Amino acid sequence: MQNDLTSIDIKQVSEEIERESQVIYRLSNEINKKVIGQEKMVESLLIGLLANGHVLLEGVPGLAKTLAIKTLSEAVNGSFSRIQFTPDLLPADVVGTLIYNIKENDFKIKKGPIFTNFVLADEINRSPAKVQSALLEAMQEKQVTIGDETYKLENPFLVLATQNPVEQEGTYPLPEAQVDRFMLKTVITYPNREAERLVLRNSIDESFPKVEKVIDLQEILRAREMVKKVYMDEKIERYILDIISATRKPSDFGLSRLSPLISFGASPRGSINLALSARVFAFLRRRAYVIPEDVRAMSKDVLRHRIGLSYEAEAENINADFIIDEILNAIPIP
Repeated sequence: MQNDLTSIDIKQVSEEIERESQVIYRLSNEINKKVIGQEKMVESLLIGLLANGHVLLEGVPGLAKTLAIKTLSEAVNGSFSRIQFTPDLLPADVVGTLIYNIKENDFKIKKGPIFTNFVLADEINRSPAKVQSALLEAMQEKQVTIGDETYKLENPFLVLATQNPVEQEGTYPLPEAQVDRFMLKTVITYPNREAERLVLRNSIDESFPKVEKVIDLQEILRAREMVKKVYMDEKIERYILDIISATRKPSDFGLSRLSPLISFGASPRGSINLALSARVFAFLRRRAYVIPEDVRAMSKDVLRHRIGLSYEAEAENINADFIIDEILNAIPIP
């Protein structure tokens, strides 16, 4: 339900957000004790956690992608499972299967590792499409069908996946239907020099601090409810819709030069996720309302995997981030 500015007390909501955000900052600080110099990545994980959206982390090996997800699970009092995606993995290895019980002359359900709060899908692009597609129902409907029975998954349930963009041999690109189910695709870069010095020192001395469980699942669900109170004006909604529309028909926004570069634009799921993530972004900054800068800050992570690039764009080495920058620069800020 869309909040109405005349029916809410911004000051009161701000005070509530101030209180509820403390626990999230405690979680953030706990993760950053072990994951040094990757604040952007940690923030993306927190946004996915609060917006109930799955997160795909992309970066070269050694940038603490897997470590960050494992550390998040260690700091939250919830269940966690790791699935190492390999070429010989089967869908049943992910969701579970039916096993015949000879003594009882009946089939028994053996649930897979997906029945948990946090699923680390490590190097998700190393398994073929049939395994990746096993996650589709779980990621969208938060349920799994095994045989003729359907089972609800845990709440909260998040798929946190990693992939390596460098290696091509032995990898399988994620289909559009699969990648669109990720709320965010965050590209991880190298830490700065000072952060890397701390990582180096702690690794040599084996002096990384122990991660404590600082938040439980009920506190996460309560924080999610608070995020829903963050006010979003109609002007911000129209701004989001303009950005999404520009990825589909750039010529309508004076961006005809982008038309040959885009094969398809963002789906309605993109506009929903952009609005949700902008709300969480405002919440993390202890604000009771969304501003255009929140939308702009989240645009790349939400849209870079939802814009299809044409052969012409690939031939000219133009990526989705360039197109998003062009769109953001062209659309008037409300």
